[in-house]
Parts: sequence; C-alpha cells; structure tokens
Amino acid sequence: MDRTEKRDVVTALHDVLAKTGVVVVAHYAGLSVAAMTRLRSDMRSAGGQVKVAKNRLVRLALEGTDAKGIAELMRGPTCIAYSADPIAAPKVAVKFAKTNEKFVILGGAMGATVLDAKGVTSLAELPSLDELRSSLIGLIQAPASKIARILNEPGAQLARVFAAYGNKEAA
Repeated sequence: MDRTEKRDVVTALHDVLAKTGVVVVAHYAGLSVAAMTRLRSDMRSAGGQVKVAKNRLVRLALEGTDAKGIAELMRGPTCIAYSADPIAAPKVAVKFAKTNEKFVILGGAMGATVLDAKGVTSLAELPSLDELRSSLIGLIQAPASKIARILNEPGAQLARVFAAYGNKEAA
C-alpha cells in the first residue's frame, strides 16, 4: 500500500468515525473467514459495519474525532465495528462474541465516552432505538385506546342487558 492509498484509507476512516454513534474494538485472531463473513453480514443487517485496517492507520484516523480515546486499544489483530445507532454495533458484537471465543471485545467509544469491555456489554443490553420508538408509540397510543374503550362501554352494557332480557323471554 503506497502513501496515497494510506492517505485515502485514513481520510475515509476519519469521516466514518467522526459520524458514527458508537465504535467497538475487538481482537479477531483465529477467526475463520466464514465466521468473519457472518459477523460482517450480521453487522450490516443491523445497520453497522466491520472494518479491519492497520492499527497505525486507525490511530491516525481517530485523531480529531470524539472516539480518539480508543487509540490505545489498537494493538494486535484488531477490528472495529461501528454504527450510527448507539446500540446496534455493541449488540451484534456481544452476541457474536458469545458464540465465538476467538472474538474478544476490548472496548469502544460512544461519542467522547470511552467504554471498556463491560461498558460495551452493558450498552448491548439496552433496547435498540427501534424498540424504544415502538414502546414510545405504544405509550402514546394507550390513552386513545382507553378513551375509545370507555366510550364504547355504555353501548356494550346496553347490548348485554337487551341480550339478557331476550334470553329471559325466550326461556
């Protein structure tokens, strides 16, 4: 890789890392190509990306971003997983790490906050942004459905009374 290619990689990584919500750093030594492909596929379906780059280039790309605190984690065979949704990348990475012991989470960053491995794991346990949105919509819709039930209840009570009188006369 010559200097211009390295510069392009650093620039592309810097742009990505400056815009992401979360970055997860992990060791991947010993993972098979099939396992790494599955990780990439799972991450892509969750809205994230997995990138393997030279540690020196990643450290250069981290300069000037909020995630610059994770530069010290870039030692050995590392990969980075990132996503705009602060929960997506940690969720996929932790789930993958549970099934593959060769994939070890070192830490990460959420904005300017540097996370250790436990922090990434606890972040993965939180509900995703879509789950939070759906529960919020459910909470907003609940009063409307309760009002509709209350308004329909007197009519339903009358119908039950008329049905009881009808059954009484038929007997």
